[in-house]
Amino acid sequence: MTALIWVVVLPPLAGLVALAPRCTTRIAGAVLVGGATVSFGAAVAMAALVVGRGHSQSLGGFFYVDALASFFAVTVAFVVLLASLGSAAYVQAERDAGALSSFQARLYFTFFSVFGAGMLASMFAGNLGLLWVLIEASTLASAALVGLEAKARSLEAAWKYVIICSLGVTIALVATVFLFYSGSALHLSSDQRLTWAFLFAHARELQPASLRLAFLLAVIGYGTKVGLAPMHTWLPDAHAEAPSPASAMLSAGLLNTGMYAIVRYEAIARAALGDRYPETVLLTFGFLTMAVGVVFMMRSGNYKRLFAYSSIEQMGIISVALGFGGPLGIFAALFQVLTHAIGKAVLFLTSGHVSLGYKTREIGGVRGTLGALPFAGGVLLLASLAVAGTPPFGVFLSELTIVRAGFAGGASGLAGLFLLLVVIGFLGLVGSVLSMSTGDVPEPAPVAYPTTSGRVLAAAPLVAGLSCLLVLGVFVPSGLSELLLHAVRAIS
Repeated sequence: MTALIWVVVLPPLAGLVALAPRCTTRIAGAVLVGGATVSFGAAVAMAALVVGRGHSQSLGGFFYVDALASFFAVTVAFVVLLASLGSAAYVQAERDAGALSSFQARLYFTFFSVFGAGMLASMFAGNLGLLWVLIEASTLASAALVGLEAKARSLEAAWKYVIICSLGVTIALVATVFLFYSGSALHLSSDQRLTWAFLFAHARELQPASLRLAFLLAVIGYGTKVGLAPMHTWLPDAHAEAPSPASAMLSAGLLNTGMYAIVRYEAIARAALGDRYPETVLLTFGFLTMAVGVVFMMRSGNYKRLFAYSSIEQMGIISVALGFGGPLGIFAALFQVLTHAIGKAVLFLTSGHVSLGYKTREIGGVRGTLGALPFAGGVLLLASLAVAGTPPFGVFLSELTIVRAGFAGGASGLAGLFLLLVVIGFLGLVGSVLSMSTGDVPEPAPVAYPTTSGRVLAAAPLVAGLSCLLVLGVFVPSGLSELLLHAVRAIS
């Protein structure tokens, strides 16, 4: 199992080949895609192994593999694969157009590789202190991608991202210290007091007061990384200024890494304190985040910021699902993690087509995408419908399950509020994308990828992602369903 972990984590680092003096953008992109493919295959194999064995495994205290870790690893590895395909096409197109220098392209592939590997490694951190270290490392690597274009706005967004997220991660460090202190009365070695398996097994013996504070600080700290309101302010700027494939990684990968940490803390808090306190915290932050997301979606003038506010709304949706609790609520939250990750990766990758063709990221400057860029325009519209929760896509099924969890838990009023916010979010997202899709085609007609190879490479992740969303909206494959059920049991 240890060897398989390394096969998941290390292959994305293949993109470091870009540092070689004679490495071209095409070679770096091809190697990056190859490494991401190997990583995703290994993550799927590990998930199958975990489901087949039906139990977790602690590897030396610092690494831990269970169904929850495997599920998040598969999700993040798939996002890395989609974004790698998009990166290979997007960076080459930007290089050909002269928008990125050779140095910037090398920088992109280098930090993209470290970013992807860091996120995947955090999934298998059995020690919550190590988890904190890996999430902080991911923040630093991704900050370079945000400021890659070296423009005033992108550099400002990168600094804002680093400052706010570093503050959040510092709060998460304090949460880790309080969690360590809550287990000070246990007869465990110092390294075991931060090990997930031991803390979860001895949760009822932890000191309640310090654990309450640890959980609240963890939600605030890692919630800053996730984009929970009111700690969300870095997210729209960073997503709007980063290259589109990097935005896909931030929204569909990094946010889920922070949510994974919150889920781990929530499991310990529920086991030790009962359901009421964790539910109250998560529902409060969840509904506040949804409200902020949908309000700003109605007012956003930049389509990448629009998609970023949609991500904020979606993180609120996942928090609400966790707050509803019970096996059904946790199952729905995890399924929402997967469907949102795929849908948002497709949306941001498609935004790259639009920005390359129209040379603008403003909604008002984009009209007639269905006529000017038929494939990209069609995918953009379908992906927005999918992310907004329209049947028959997977997000509809996951959000419907969240509503069922709310009613099943006796929170019918909150379930009604959830539905209202989802409808407002639908109007904000789909309405803006429809305004971009219709209208007269500008002259000259926009061109995103001038070469056939570039168009094929850029289209591959969009077709794969939309196909997955459609399949997940019709039925959940048995293997995925088993993995989700095992993940629910692992933290229940």
